[in-house]
Amino acid sequence: MRTATWLTVLLACLVVAPATAAEYPSPVQGDYVVKDFAFSRGGALPGLKMHYRTLGQPRKDASGTVRNAVLVLHGTTGSSAQFLRPDFAGELFGAGQLLDATKYFIVLVDNIGHGQSSKPSDGLRATFPHYGYRDMVTAQYRLLTEGLGVNHLRLVIGTSMGGMHAWLWGEMYPDYVGALMPLASVPAQISGRNRMWRRIAIDAIRTDPAWQGGNYATQPGGLRLAAGVLALVSSNPVLRQQESPTLAAADTWFDNYVSTYVRTADANDVLYALEASWDYDPEPARETIRAPLVAVNSADDLVNPPELGILEREITRVPKGRAVVIPLSGETRGHGSHTVAPLWKPYLAELLRASER
Repeated sequence: MRTATWLTVLLACLVVAPATAAEYPSPVQGDYVVKDFAFSRGGALPGLKMHYRTLGQPRKDASGTVRNAVLVLHGTTGSSAQFLRPDFAGELFGAGQLLDATKYFIVLVDNIGHGQSSKPSDGLRATFPHYGYRDMVTAQYRLLTEGLGVNHLRLVIGTSMGGMHAWLWGEMYPDYVGALMPLASVPAQISGRNRMWRRIAIDAIRTDPAWQGGNYATQPGGLRLAAGVLALVSSNPVLRQQESPTLAAADTWFDNYVSTYVRTADANDVLYALEASWDYDPEPARETIRAPLVAVNSADDLVNPPELGILEREITRVPKGRAVVIPLSGETRGHGSHTVAPLWKPYLAELLRASER
């Protein structure tokens, strides 16, 4: 159990040769309907749709155990589609790469309330059951076991909210998963500034008169404020300054971002997604995580700033845990560094070697 030193991390980043994004197999999309799904906070759905994308095929050993399944989990208000980009799939899923889709069975999931899975905007609006992170992990497990026939996971890798789900996977299903890589997250309850920016966005929607208890005719103005907050915390100041070096450029960038977000998002979906962290608190059971785990954050992450020391302190309680903090560079993207695979591929390679069996 150790935290990588800044020098170690910097050297590891420097020795990674730049690679050209590779071609990878086209993902296969599907839906699995989880029957009679009960939510921990109350309420149920007779059919919870879980949308997914898969690459590759599952492979079983002589005992019938699937040994090559990899679950990839997205962040708040994201979807599985976000991973199908050159700096993620193009760096990991191609021939000869770390998660070569000809060798691994890769499952990309749209979580409850996100993407093409069941969500408030499908029609239930504010009567949709209020889900939590543990409900989301439970739904992932049922998709894998009931829908896809996966009885073991080689690896869970998650970004942001998906990283928090990875911590929960280690606690909720310790014998099911072989390795864990949470990115851009900490194993502690949402608190401090992290809670406050979420409350700003939540309250902007919920207290907007146009929200009308979730039964709005047009998107409430509070969604614009929520979009602005998300834009603020999702990157780093250096990148934002490069993108918008003048007042006019900053206003143009911001206006374009917010208008696109409001045009493509739904206030109820965003509200539910931000509130879903209400039950996230892996602290009491952290020692029960038995799988090898490498947690990677970046020094310029405004959501999980390293100066808090939470990750470094709490990783000591994970029996096979290691923490890495990637220093600020011209390649990091603040909280969004989690989807830039070249930044953390060396640590994934180490984790896969350490968890081989």
